[in-house]
Amino acid sequence: MSSVETDTYSAQDAPEFAPAQFVRWFREVAPYVHDFRGKTFVVAFGGELIEDGGLEDLVADLSLLSALGIKLVLVHGSRPQVNEQLRLKGHTTQFGRGTEPTSPEALECAKEAAGEIRLDIEAAFSQGLPNTPMSHAKIRVISGNFVTARPVGVIDGVDYRRAGTVRKLDIDAMRNVISQGAIVLLSPLGFSPTGEAFNLAMEDLATNAAVALRAEKLIFLTQNRTVTETDGSVDTELARKDADDLLAQDILDEDTSAFLRHASLAVKRGVARAHLVPYTMDGSILLEIFTHDGVGTMVVEDTLEDLRPAVADDVGAIVQLIEPLEADGTLVPRGRAVIERDVEKFTVLEHDGVIYGCVALIPYLDDGMAEMACLIVHPEWQGTGDGEKLLRHAETSARAQGARRLFVLTTRTSHWFLKRGFVQGGVSDLPHEKRAHYNHSRNSLIFIKRL
Repeated sequence: MSSVETDTYSAQDAPEFAPAQFVRWFREVAPYVHDFRGKTFVVAFGGELIEDGGLEDLVADLSLLSALGIKLVLVHGSRPQVNEQLRLKGHTTQFGRGTEPTSPEALECAKEAAGEIRLDIEAAFSQGLPNTPMSHAKIRVISGNFVTARPVGVIDGVDYRRAGTVRKLDIDAMRNVISQGAIVLLSPLGFSPTGEAFNLAMEDLATNAAVALRAEKLIFLTQNRTVTETDGSVDTELARKDADDLLAQDILDEDTSAFLRHASLAVKRGVARAHLVPYTMDGSILLEIFTHDGVGTMVVEDTLEDLRPAVADDVGAIVQLIEPLEADGTLVPRGRAVIERDVEKFTVLEHDGVIYGCVALIPYLDDGMAEMACLIVHPEWQGTGDGEKLLRHAETSARAQGARRLFVLTTRTSHWFLKRGFVQGGVSDLPHEKRAHYNHSRNSLIFIKRL
């Protein structure tokens, strides 16, 4: 692999002419563009983003996503704006996180704040984005009475008055809007069949919208409310069970807990992925979507429940998975003895005692690389994301062992790897030990991915 400049820059500081970096980024982004075209993302943000002056940059990034064929539903909050309206009108009530009783006076403030924010968002999308890469883009934003609400009612003796929850969403109307290339905008207000208005929690509205639309992603843009490791780094991926365990420990701040709880609920109810992304970082939504690790915390249903290290008793099942692919030439013949010798390098997918997938990871750490081999999912289980699960596990394990690049050799499945961020290399790019044993008669293609 030829040497390229590896320095990276922020969007604001990048030099105007950095061709090698541009080409590398474009190639790495292409698989994500392909995967997400036509998918629905629900993007939710509180009034704090607007208060902090982040609307213009967000609109530019969302316009780019729309131009790439991603269907968007925006859900905005208005808590700081409502609190400011209440203060100006002499009311002592101030809204915090969560559902709180809403008086008729507070509801009027919520209406005013939501109306102002909606107009600000519509105006931002209507200005043609001058002096940006999306200059002259015409992005339509459509809002309306998509949300039917019901009152929260009386809980533990407390009357929540005009506070409400989502009863149902007009999904057909919303899908009709986004199918025409427009963006649906939802404000945190809902209406009863009798015409009463209710104040809604932005997080609850966004979660309900993502579930009802069967969205690919629910993205909460937050004020640096991500889950972090003990060393302060962002925990970029959480299985839903781990997220729930973390919430049960009650060690997170109130805002992070609220966002994580709704992210977990969305995934539990069928949303593929839910994200907590810091809007304070320039281009954070693009970095989260189009880079492998992203910059926020992503919650997925489960990454490890059926995944475990292989043991000696698994050799027979692994051989059964591998043999058909060896017979048709997809995999190089290994033989049972080789599998027995290297069984500790394998990870298997098991469900109800049946092993239906495997992958092997062979480290070449002197060269900062690792080989992924024998990535197999039984045909009856294919198409459900288990191949992705094995790939993510191999990448995580390789990175944990100190590898900076992951490579595969394949003769039949090059497109699968290209779609997942691998780029084609040559024999000279292989670790020295692997290069010496490369089978030139088989002529396997070599694909490499930076970790």
